[in-house]
Amino acid sequence: MIDVHCHLEQPNYNNDRDAVIEKCRKQLNAVISSCAHPKDFDLTLRLVEKFKGFTFSTVGIHPKYVNEISKKKTDVFIERIKENREKIIGIGETGLDYYWIREKKWREKQEELFVQLISLAKELNLPLVIHSRDAYEDTVKILEREDTKSVMMHMFGANQLTRQIVENGWYVSMNAIVLKSKKHKKVVRDTPTKQLLLETDSPWLAPEGFGSRRNDSTAVKFVAEKIAEIKRTSSKEVDKTTTENAIRFFQLKF
Repeated sequence: MIDVHCHLEQPNYNNDRDAVIEKCRKQLNAVISSCAHPKDFDLTLRLVEKFKGFTFSTVGIHPKYVNEISKKKTDVFIERIKENREKIIGIGETGLDYYWIREKKWREKQEELFVQLISLAKELNLPLVIHSRDAYEDTVKILEREDTKSVMMHMFGANQLTRQIVENGWYVSMNAIVLKSKKHKKVVRDTPTKQLLLETDSPWLAPEGFGSRRNDSTAVKFVAEKIAEIKRTSSKEVDKTTTENAIRFFQLKF
């Protein structure tokens, strides 16, 4: 199994980060940590180096940070991403977030940043990891307008757009929210398994029965089991297909 979206840089792991990664390494093929703020970039790169071949990273700026990171800091960060291209397997998470950002001015800035990071992904020939909280329609519209090809919709929950996502050849990554959310279950139901990926978004969203409020990447097994139930197949088959999907989508090299 591969967790395609977690956040190993978060302070929740400060006391035992290495131990958590070693625990995950015993159960999973790989984890992909999403660095979503410039301040976390150095730690992320160190983890990629230290756990080479197991810990990988996507890098971007989460849309909720749009009003705290200046254009100058963004431009500097983008240059650093370019300089470290060989240590990065994707751009993101990036996109739109209308839950945290409500002011029109900042939503417009979100779109500018989103388009800038889409352009970066194209320049570096890297896939995109997309955040679209409460902004599904606008996010998809921008992705289509910018003619993006290699896209992963993280924690996607708008089933009215699932057919569009599938026809575009994009992927959907799902976490433990699918254990409870009807709308996310419908997305899984209507997305072919060959376009699904497993994630945790850990340290958040620990599934019931996990044994800890702090989540980690080993919880992907709960997600695989629920997807198997929805798809009426085995978790072994879901594991096999989603692992192949992740390797292909991110061009992983172990």
